[in-house]
Amino acid sequence: MPHAVPLLSAAQTAAALPYPALADEIAALLAEPGVEVPPRMVMPLAGQGSLFVMPSTDGRLAVTKLITFTPANVGSARPTIQGDVVVFEVASGERRLIIDGPTVTARRTAAVSLLAARRLAPKPDGPLLIIGAGVQGRAHLDAFVDGLGVERVRIASRSPASARGLIDHARSRGLDALPAFDLRRALDECPLVVTATPASGVVLAGTPRTDAFIAAVGAFTPQMVELSPALCHDIAARGTIVVDTRDADHEAGDLLQAGLDVQAIPELARVIREDWPRPQGPVLFKSCGWAGWDLAAARLALRAAG
Repeated sequence: MPHAVPLLSAAQTAAALPYPALADEIAALLAEPGVEVPPRMVMPLAGQGSLFVMPSTDGRLAVTKLITFTPANVGSARPTIQGDVVVFEVASGERRLIIDGPTVTARRTAAVSLLAARRLAPKPDGPLLIIGAGVQGRAHLDAFVDGLGVERVRIASRSPASARGLIDHARSRGLDALPAFDLRRALDECPLVVTATPASGVVLAGTPRTDAFIAAVGAFTPQMVELSPALCHDIAARGTIVVDTRDADHEAGDLLQAGLDVQAIPELARVIREDWPRPQGPVLFKSCGWAGWDLAAARLALRAAG
Protein backbone atom coordinates (compact mmCIF):
# COMPACT_ATOMS: atom_id res chain seq x y z
CA MET A 1 0.00 0.00 0.00
CA PRO A 2 1.38 3.45 -0.83
CA HIS A 3 2.04 5.75 2.10
CA ALA A 4 -0.45 8.53 2.73
CA VAL A 5 0.91 11.87 1.57
CA PRO A 6 0.91 14.50 4.33
CA LEU A 7 -1.53 17.30 3.56
CA LEU A 8 -0.79 20.41 5.60
CA SER A 9 -3.58 22.82 6.49
CA ALA A 10 -3.11 26.56 6.17
CA ALA A 11 -2.14 26.78 9.86
CA GLN A 12 0.26 23.84 9.60
CA THR A 13 1.82 25.31 6.46
CA ALA A 14 2.34 28.65 8.20
CA ALA A 15 3.93 26.95 11.22
CA ALA A 16 6.37 25.14 8.91
CA LEU A 17 7.45 28.39 7.23
CA PRO A 18 8.72 30.91 9.80
CA TYR A 19 9.71 34.09 7.98
CA PRO A 20 13.40 34.39 8.96
CA ALA A 21 14.07 30.72 8.14
CA LEU A 22 12.18 31.03 4.85
CA ALA A 23 14.20 34.10 3.88
CA ASP A 24 17.38 32.10 4.62
CA GLU A 25 16.12 29.22 2.48
CA ILE A 26 15.37 31.57 -0.41
CA ALA A 27 18.88 33.03 -0.18
CA ALA A 28 20.35 29.51 -0.22
CA LEU A 29 18.27 28.58 -3.26
CA LEU A 30 19.39 31.70 -5.14
CA ALA A 31 23.02 30.72 -4.58
CA GLU A 32 22.54 27.24 -6.10
CA PRO A 33 23.36 26.65 -9.79
CA GLY A 34 21.00 23.72 -10.51
CA VAL A 35 17.59 25.29 -9.90
CA GLU A 36 15.26 25.17 -12.92
CA VAL A 37 12.14 27.30 -13.13
CA PRO A 38 10.32 27.29 -16.48
CA PRO A 39 7.90 30.10 -17.31
CA ARG A 40 4.65 29.82 -15.41
CA MET A 41 1.54 29.00 -17.37
CA VAL A 42 -1.43 31.31 -16.88
CA MET A 43 -4.73 30.15 -18.34
CA PRO A 44 -7.51 32.78 -18.43
CA LEU A 45 -10.78 31.75 -16.80
CA ALA A 46 -14.27 33.20 -16.92
CA GLY A 47 -14.92 36.33 -14.90
CA GLN A 48 -11.35 37.64 -15.32
CA GLY A 49 -10.02 34.72 -13.27
CA SER A 50 -6.81 32.80 -13.95
CA LEU A 51 -5.35 29.35 -13.36
CA PHE A 52 -1.63 29.48 -12.55
CA VAL A 53 0.62 26.44 -13.07
CA MET A 54 4.08 27.07 -11.61
CA PRO A 55 6.65 24.21 -11.70
CA SER A 56 10.24 24.20 -10.41
CA THR A 57 13.00 21.76 -9.44
CA ASP A 58 16.39 21.72 -7.74
CA GLY A 59 17.23 18.21 -8.99
CA ARG A 60 16.14 16.59 -5.73
CA LEU A 61 12.59 17.88 -5.46
CA ALA A 62 10.10 18.77 -8.17
CA VAL A 63 7.38 21.19 -7.11
CA THR A 64 4.25 22.45 -8.81
CA LYS A 65 1.95 25.13 -7.48
CA LEU A 66 -1.59 25.05 -8.83
CA ILE A 67 -3.66 28.04 -7.84
CA THR A 68 -6.66 29.97 -9.05
CA PHE A 69 -6.96 33.74 -8.88
CA THR A 70 -10.61 34.84 -8.78
CA PRO A 71 -11.10 38.63 -8.56
CA ALA A 72 -14.87 38.14 -8.35
CA ASN A 73 -14.39 36.78 -4.82
CA VAL A 74 -13.25 40.16 -3.48
CA GLY A 75 -15.65 41.21 -0.75
CA SER A 76 -17.06 37.72 -0.28
CA ALA A 77 -16.25 34.96 2.19
CA ARG A 78 -14.33 33.10 -0.52
CA PRO A 79 -10.58 33.84 -0.92
CA THR A 80 -9.33 35.28 -4.19
CA ILE A 81 -6.40 32.83 -4.26
CA GLN A 82 -6.96 29.09 -3.76
CA GLY A 83 -4.92 25.99 -4.50
CA ASP A 84 -2.05 23.74 -3.41
CA VAL A 85 1.66 23.15 -3.76
CA VAL A 86 2.53 19.52 -4.55
CA VAL A 87 6.03 18.30 -3.68
CA PHE A 88 7.60 15.29 -5.46
CA GLU A 89 10.86 13.45 -4.88
CA VAL A 90 12.75 13.38 -8.17
CA ALA A 91 14.59 10.07 -7.62
CA SER A 92 11.46 8.02 -6.88
CA GLY A 93 8.76 10.18 -8.44
CA GLU A 94 6.78 9.92 -5.20
CA ARG A 95 4.61 12.69 -3.82
CA ARG A 96 6.12 13.71 -0.50
CA LEU A 97 3.96 16.58 0.66
CA ILE A 98 1.01 18.80 -0.22
CA ILE A 99 0.94 22.25 1.34
CA ASP A 100 -1.57 25.08 1.26
CA GLY A 101 -1.05 27.23 -1.84
CA PRO A 102 -2.37 30.60 -0.63
CA THR A 103 -0.36 30.34 2.60
CA VAL A 104 2.80 29.53 0.64
CA THR A 105 2.13 32.46 -1.71
CA ALA A 106 1.63 34.91 1.14
CA ARG A 107 4.60 33.79 3.21
CA ARG A 108 7.15 33.33 0.44
CA THR A 109 6.29 36.72 -1.08
CA ALA A 110 6.82 38.43 2.28
CA ALA A 111 9.96 36.39 2.94
CA VAL A 112 11.46 37.54 -0.39
CA SER A 113 10.77 41.15 0.61
CA LEU A 114 12.35 40.42 4.00
CA LEU A 115 15.45 39.00 2.32
CA ALA A 116 15.72 42.05 0.07
CA ALA A 117 15.28 44.40 3.03
CA ARG A 118 17.93 42.54 5.01
CA ARG A 119 20.41 43.05 2.19
CA LEU A 120 19.39 46.42 0.77
CA ALA A 121 17.40 48.56 3.24
CA PRO A 122 19.44 51.55 4.45
CA LYS A 123 17.43 51.68 7.71
CA PRO A 124 15.89 48.23 8.22
CA ASP A 125 14.39 48.82 11.67
CA GLY A 126 11.67 51.16 10.42
CA PRO A 127 9.17 52.68 11.07
CA LEU A 128 7.24 50.70 8.48
CA LEU A 129 4.48 52.02 6.21
CA ILE A 130 2.17 49.36 4.75
CA ILE A 131 -0.23 50.34 1.97
CA GLY A 132 -2.83 47.63 1.56
CA ALA A 133 -4.22 45.79 4.57
CA GLY A 134 -5.08 42.45 2.99
CA VAL A 135 -3.30 39.10 3.14
CA GLN A 136 0.00 40.44 1.81
CA GLY A 137 -0.11 43.50 4.05
CA ARG A 138 -0.44 41.29 7.11
CA ALA A 139 2.20 38.84 5.88
CA HIS A 140 4.69 41.63 5.32
CA LEU A 141 3.97 43.16 8.72
CA ASP A 142 4.68 39.84 10.42
CA ALA A 143 7.75 39.15 8.28
CA PHE A 144 9.31 42.54 8.96
CA VAL A 145 8.57 42.30 12.67
CA ASP A 146 9.95 38.76 12.94
CA GLY A 147 12.96 39.34 10.67
CA LEU A 148 13.89 42.99 11.18
CA GLY A 149 12.59 43.82 14.65
CA VAL A 150 10.27 46.58 13.45
CA GLU A 151 8.39 48.18 16.36
CA ARG A 152 6.41 51.00 14.71
CA VAL A 153 4.02 50.62 11.79
CA ARG A 154 1.65 52.89 9.89
CA ILE A 155 -1.23 51.35 7.91
CA ALA A 156 -3.06 52.76 4.87
CA SER A 157 -5.95 51.04 3.14
CA ARG A 158 -8.90 51.98 0.97
CA SER A 159 -10.97 49.87 3.36
CA PRO A 160 -11.19 51.43 6.84
CA ALA A 161 -12.31 48.07 8.25
CA SER A 162 -9.26 46.30 6.80
CA ALA A 163 -6.96 49.01 8.14
CA ARG A 164 -8.47 48.69 11.62
CA GLY A 165 -8.09 44.92 11.48
CA LEU A 166 -4.40 45.10 10.61
CA ILE A 167 -3.79 47.81 13.20
CA ASP A 168 -5.44 45.62 15.83
CA HIS A 169 -3.25 42.70 14.76
CA ALA A 170 -0.13 44.88 14.98
CA ARG A 171 -1.08 46.12 18.44
CA SER A 172 -1.70 42.53 19.56
CA ARG A 173 1.98 41.98 18.74
CA GLY A 174 3.00 44.92 20.91
CA LEU A 175 3.64 47.36 18.08
CA ASP A 176 3.06 51.09 17.94
CA ALA A 177 0.47 51.00 15.15
CA LEU A 178 -1.52 53.90 13.71
CA PRO A 179 -3.51 54.61 10.55
CA ALA A 180 -1.79 56.60 7.79
CA PHE A 181 -4.27 59.06 6.35
CA ASP A 182 -1.67 61.29 4.65
CA LEU A 183 0.62 59.10 2.53
CA ARG A 184 3.07 61.86 1.66
CA ARG A 185 3.57 62.61 5.36
CA ALA A 186 3.90 58.88 6.09
CA LEU A 187 6.46 58.57 3.29
CA ASP A 188 8.48 61.30 5.00
CA GLU A 189 8.25 59.47 8.34
CA CYS A 190 8.87 55.86 7.27
CA PRO A 191 12.09 54.51 5.75
CA LEU A 192 10.46 51.10 5.21
CA VAL A 193 7.49 50.94 2.81
CA VAL A 194 5.46 48.04 1.46
CA THR A 195 2.81 48.43 -1.24
CA ALA A 196 0.55 45.37 -1.28
CA THR A 197 -2.65 46.48 -2.96
CA PRO A 198 -4.79 45.02 -5.77
CA ALA A 199 -2.72 47.31 -8.04
CA SER A 200 -5.67 48.80 -9.88
CA GLY A 201 -4.11 52.28 -9.82
CA VAL A 202 -1.29 54.37 -8.40
CA VAL A 203 -1.30 54.36 -4.59
CA LEU A 204 2.15 55.78 -3.87
CA ALA A 205 3.59 59.00 -5.27
CA GLY A 206 5.90 61.66 -3.92
CA THR A 207 9.60 61.71 -3.08
CA PRO A 208 10.92 58.90 -0.85
CA ARG A 209 13.45 59.54 1.89
CA THR A 210 17.13 59.15 1.03
CA ASP A 211 17.19 56.10 3.31
CA ALA A 212 13.92 54.61 2.00
CA PHE A 213 13.40 50.97 1.08
CA ILE A 214 10.20 50.29 -0.87
CA ALA A 215 8.98 46.74 -1.53
CA ALA A 216 6.32 46.88 -4.25
CA VAL A 217 4.53 43.53 -4.48
CA GLY A 218 0.98 44.22 -5.64
CA ALA A 219 1.55 44.63 -9.40
CA PHE A 220 2.57 41.42 -11.18
CA THR A 221 1.38 42.02 -14.75
CA PRO A 222 2.26 44.74 -17.28
CA GLN A 223 -1.20 46.29 -16.83
CA MET A 224 -1.03 46.54 -13.02
CA VAL A 225 0.51 49.49 -11.20
CA GLU A 226 0.98 50.82 -7.64
CA LEU A 227 3.81 53.36 -7.98
CA SER A 228 3.78 56.61 -9.91
CA PRO A 229 6.20 56.85 -12.85
CA ALA A 230 7.77 59.92 -11.25
CA LEU A 231 8.57 57.98 -8.07
CA CYS A 232 10.17 55.16 -10.08
CA HIS A 233 12.29 57.62 -12.07
CA ASP A 234 13.29 59.45 -8.89
CA ILE A 235 14.65 56.27 -7.30
CA ALA A 236 16.35 55.27 -10.56
CA ALA A 237 18.14 58.64 -10.54
CA ARG A 238 18.98 58.91 -6.83
CA GLY A 239 19.29 55.31 -5.69
CA THR A 240 18.88 51.66 -6.65
CA ILE A 241 16.16 49.50 -8.20
CA VAL A 242 16.31 45.71 -7.90
CA VAL A 243 13.79 43.21 -9.31
CA ASP A 244 13.06 39.79 -7.85
CA THR A 245 13.82 37.81 -11.06
CA ARG A 246 14.20 38.32 -14.78
CA ASP A 247 10.47 37.52 -15.13
CA ALA A 248 10.03 41.16 -14.10
CA ASP A 249 11.32 42.15 -17.56
CA HIS A 250 7.84 41.50 -18.92
CA GLU A 251 5.71 41.54 -15.72
CA ALA A 252 6.75 44.59 -13.65
CA GLY A 253 3.91 46.95 -14.52
CA ASP A 254 5.20 49.74 -12.27
CA LEU A 255 8.55 49.87 -14.06
CA LEU A 256 7.26 49.11 -17.56
CA GLN A 257 4.61 51.83 -17.38
CA ALA A 258 7.29 54.24 -16.18
CA GLY A 259 9.22 53.50 -19.38
CA LEU A 260 12.30 52.17 -17.56
CA ASP A 261 14.67 49.63 -19.14
CA VAL A 262 13.76 46.73 -16.86
CA GLN A 263 16.23 44.35 -18.52
CA ALA A 264 19.07 46.58 -17.32
CA ILE A 265 17.90 46.44 -13.69
CA PRO A 266 19.73 43.86 -11.51
CA GLU A 267 17.84 40.95 -9.96
CA LEU A 268 17.94 39.72 -6.36
CA ALA A 269 20.05 36.65 -7.22
CA ARG A 270 22.87 38.95 -8.30
CA VAL A 271 22.69 40.82 -4.99
CA ILE A 272 22.99 37.52 -3.12
CA ARG A 273 25.69 35.91 -5.27
CA GLU A 274 27.87 39.02 -5.42
CA ASP A 275 27.25 39.85 -1.73
CA TRP A 276 26.44 43.47 -2.47
CA PRO A 277 27.20 46.08 0.16
CA ARG A 278 24.18 48.03 1.40
CA PRO A 279 23.57 50.68 -1.29
CA GLN A 280 23.46 54.42 -0.80
CA GLY A 281 20.26 56.32 -1.51
CA PRO A 282 16.67 55.08 -1.75
CA VAL A 283 15.98 51.49 -2.83
CA LEU A 284 13.02 50.08 -4.76
CA PHE A 285 12.56 46.31 -4.70
CA LYS A 286 10.05 45.28 -7.34
CA SER A 287 8.61 41.79 -6.78
CA CYS A 288 6.42 39.97 -9.32
CA GLY A 289 6.58 36.37 -8.06
CA TRP A 290 8.52 33.28 -9.13
CA ALA A 291 8.01 29.54 -8.70
CA GLY A 292 11.50 29.29 -7.21
CA TRP A 293 10.16 30.90 -4.05
CA ASP A 294 7.60 28.06 -3.81
CA LEU A 295 10.43 25.54 -4.17
CA ALA A 296 12.27 27.16 -1.26
CA ALA A 297 9.09 27.00 0.83
CA ALA A 298 8.57 23.34 -0.10
CA ARG A 299 12.11 22.44 0.96
CA LEU A 300 11.67 24.12 4.31
CA ALA A 301 8.20 22.61 4.89
CA LEU A 302 9.42 19.12 3.98
CA ARG A 303 12.20 19.34 6.58
CA ALA A 304 9.70 20.56 9.17
CA ALA A 305 7.36 17.68 8.36
CA GLY A 306 10.16 15.21 9.08
